[in-house]
Amino acid sequence: MCITENVGTVCSIQINKCLVLNYLNRIYMKLIIAIIRENQLDLVREALIAAEITRITVSRVSGHGQQLQEEFYRGQTVIPNLIPKIKIEIAVNDEFVDITVNAIMKSAKTKNPTEGEIGDGKIFILPLEECIRIRTGEKGGKAI
Repeated sequence: MCITENVGTVCSIQINKCLVLNYLNRIYMKLIIAIIRENQLDLVREALIAAEITRITVSRVSGHGQQLQEEFYRGQTVIPNLIPKIKIEIAVNDEFVDITVNAIMKSAKTKNPTEGEIGDGKIFILPLEECIRIRTGEKGGKAI
């Protein structure tokens, strides 16, 4: 049984002691989402496997950011359609975040490996609330 006690106020929201203790005892997990060039997928996969990251999800997506390139056609400025990209999603425990991000960054850069170029992609790191393995019902870091 948990006895709730007011332990402080953050932005006018009361936090009870039980929630704080549960949060501190958690195994932290992250969801890493990388958007990369299509032609870099094999290199990124090989780098992740070399870093012992073997569980990934890959999707084909379209979009544009700074890579937006204007073209001139018959004297008119034409902005091309969305650019095809690859989206990689990887759920990891906290201790694997840096390893995963470094493997992606090193392998996803094109041309100049120290600088890369516009359009090489982005990496997003999100907190992962819970992970449940459907087959066994395992939860948390063990399910990843």
